[in-house]
Parts: sequence; C-alpha cells; structure tokens
Amino acid sequence: MKRTLSRLLVAALALAAASPALAEPLTVRVGFAGIGADNRPYVGGSPQATARALEFYEKEFADDPNVKVEWVFFRGEGPAANEALATNQIDIVTIGDLPSIVHRAGGVKTKIIAADGVHAPVYIVARSDLDIKTIADLKGRKVGFHRGVSSHLTISRVLANQGLTEKDFKLVSLNPSDQVAALASKDIDGIFGSTALLRNIQNGTGKFVYTTRGQDKPFQRNNSLVVREDFEQAHPEVVQRVVNALVKSARWSSDEANRRALFEAWARSGTPISVYEADFEGDPLKYRNSPLIDPYIRAHFEVQAKLAKEFGLIRRDITVDDWFEPKYLEAALKAQGLQDYWTVYAPDGKPVAAATAATR
Repeated sequence: MKRTLSRLLVAALALAAASPALAEPLTVRVGFAGIGADNRPYVGGSPQATARALEFYEKEFADDPNVKVEWVFFRGEGPAANEALATNQIDIVTIGDLPSIVHRAGGVKTKIIAADGVHAPVYIVARSDLDIKTIADLKGRKVGFHRGVSSHLTISRVLANQGLTEKDFKLVSLNPSDQVAALASKDIDGIFGSTALLRNIQNGTGKFVYTTRGQDKPFQRNNSLVVREDFEQAHPEVVQRVVNALVKSARWSSDEANRRALFEAWARSGTPISVYEADFEGDPLKYRNSPLIDPYIRAHFEVQAKLAKEFGLIRRDITVDDWFEPKYLEAALKAQGLQDYWTVYAPDGKPVAAATAATR
C-alpha cells in the first residue's frame, strides 16, 4: 500500500513539473495623450476613446483573471505621454503624429500598431468681439497654443501656407481646457487648436477664422496607437488581443446607426455632445474611425517626420518604414471579416479601388 501511494505521489509530482506554470499577473497600462474636462478619465474622438467608455478592453480580457487593464490619462497631452513612454510608465498609448515623431527621434522604441482617430481637422478661432477675419489679423496678438501636441505640426503647416510662422504671434502655452476658458475670459485673443475650442464657437465667445475641414489631406491630424517595443516583444499575445478589441471598437464606432450613442459615450469626457456633432459634421464615421495602416497613413507620417525636422521640432532625421507593425491589425481584420470594411486611401489621400490592400 505504501509503495502504491509512493508511486502515485512521484507520478503526481512529475505531472505537476511537466505542466506549464500559471501565467504571471499582468497589468496592461493603456494611455491617452489627453484627459477629459475637470480631469475626468475619459476622452473622445477615436476608437480607443470608445473602448475606454464602453469597456471593450475589459470585455476582451474578462476570461483572463491574470490580465488587468489600467487606464492612464495625461493632462500634458503628447509631451507628458512621451515622458511616460520613455520611463516605462505606460505600455500602449493613443498619441498624435508629432509627439510620436518626437519620441522616436529621441530614441524611444515603439511600434505603430493601428491608426486611432484620423482625418481630423484643426481650427483657428478668435474672440467674437474683435475685428479679426483672417489668420494674419492675429499677428502680434496673444494666441493660445499647445506645443508638441497632435495639432502643432498641422498648425505650423497652415501658417507656412499663409506665409506666417509662430514668431508672428504672442503664443501662450495652454492645454485645450485652459484655452477655452482663457478665450472666454478675454485673456487671449485667439486659439490655434482642435475639437475643444468648438465650445467657444457654441457659447458665443469665439468665431471661426480658419479651419482645415474640407481642405487637402496634408492639413489633417492623424493619431495612432503605439506600443513600447519591449512590451510588444514580451507579450505579443496580449498586444494581439488589445488590437482585436480596438478593431471591434472601431467597427462599432464606424456604424452610423451608433452615431448618437457614440457621441454620448464620448461625452463622458465632459465635452458636450454638440461639440462632437459639430466636429464630425459631414464626415462619415468610417472615415474618422478607421484603424487602417494604409498607404495614406504611412505617407502622412513620413512627410510629417520630414517637416518636423524642417520646422526645428526634432533635431535629427528619422525613418518610418520599420516603425509600423501591421501584423496584429491584419490578424484582427481577418478574424472579424473586416478586411474590406474601411476605405483604403493612397498616399495622395484618394481612395484606393482595391480595398483588400488594407494594410499593405
């Protein structure tokens, strides 16, 4: 009897040794280069913003108790997110084109794994009580402007197209919420920015001077989802599931039947639904919420990187070809039958007929 028990014990120990060890608990720190009004932990304007509001990531990992999703928001937007990437405080983040170019130029190793909030306009507004009709009319005046964020490089391109530079204005560095308040209180005369300043238009404290809405593709803002390279290499299966969830969120966010519900979800950020309605007016949801790494996105980052160097925003040239890692997106699109769902755009911004070239 003792010999039998002994043999059973040895067999049990051998089986236990041969079995794979339980996965170590992992917290995936997902960041946003932004934050909601009054520091609310929500934002709007992209599939990942939807994923946060409607818990797409939490649902994706609901069957894995060892994986926890932790959301991190940055009032300092892109520059603050870059610092967190450089110090390994976040793993994955939605970030604008310029700040991502800046961290790449600074040696921070990341991979772009999806687009996240694309084809977005920038706006230039002035106080409604001033006789300002053009960008040039703001010369020498105090203008709210957040350097180093997603709208910065696009604004620089707009100014250059008008024969102007940042030096023509008295720029005051303010984040979006503070820009809105400063214009309303007449502490500044105008704003170079994006979605948030539509609040000034709607409350009557601001008026449009210029917008890139309807302009050529070079004057659009395009954000992406990036992952730290070391995290991607250590946890490819987790990265795949994150992208799976992002694509599900992008699909839901692209459905016109969900337009009202989408803006309601984003309004958890404290930005009114009416602002999102105005920002997206005339744009199909599929156009703004596409996750595709298509030829247009690749070309956009290449051009933006060159211009960032030209405008003195980075000190060295960077390459972008090996920056993109589309395999996770390709797998998610195939698994969900969405290879042909979103329109593919060529480098010149025109639709590509063969949508099957989604990420090539």
